[in-house]
Amino acid sequence: MPISTATKASANLIARAYHHTYGFPVVTTNCSNNYGPRQLPEKLIPVVIQSLLSRQPIPVYGDGLHVRDWLFVRDHCEALWQVLTRGRDGEVYNIGGHNERANLRLVEELCDRIDELRPDLGGNSRRLVTFVADRPGHDRRYAIDAGKIERELGWRPAYTFERGIRETLQWYLDHASWMDEVRAEMVSRSGP
Repeated sequence: MPISTATKASANLIARAYHHTYGFPVVTTNCSNNYGPRQLPEKLIPVVIQSLLSRQPIPVYGDGLHVRDWLFVRDHCEALWQVLTRGRDGEVYNIGGHNERANLRLVEELCDRIDELRPDLGGNSRRLVTFVADRPGHDRRYAIDAGKIERELGWRPAYTFERGIRETLQWYLDHASWMDEVRAEMVSRSGP
C-alpha cells in the first residue's frame, strides 16, 4: 500500500474512533479521481495537457488500460457540502463521477480535443503517446460505488465527463502560464 494511501486510511480510522469513543461528530468521504482547473501539474490530466501544448511525449503507464472514475472538482465540492450539511454522523459516503475511463482512452480524448482546438500545433497528437514502465502497485481499476450518497442525500454529479473535460482543457488553454508558475514555485520549495 502506498504511504499516501496508508496515511489517508489511518486518518479516517482515527477520526472514526473519536466518533465511536467520544461522540465526536464525524463524517468521512472517499472519492474518485478529481480533475478540473488549477490541478497540480504532476497529475495525469495536467501532464497530458502540458505535453500536448509543448509537443513532448505523453507518458502512459503500462498498457494504458488502467481504469479510473473521474469526478469534476465542482461536483466534488457540491458533494462535500451535502455531506457536511446533511450527512449522518459516523457515516462514510463515497463520491463518484460515473465517468470510468481507461487512462489510454482519456489521453486519446485529450489528444483529439487539442487537435480540434489548437490546429496550429500540427495535429496528430496521438503520435505523442509513449508507453512507460508501469508503477509498482498500480491499481488496475479504481472506481467507487456512490449509491449511498445518491440514495440518502440525493446527490449525483452534475457534470458529464465531456462537459468537465471541455471546461478543464479550455481553462488550461486560457491560463497557459499558470502551470509554468506553479512548477517554478514547486521547484523553488524543493530546494537545490
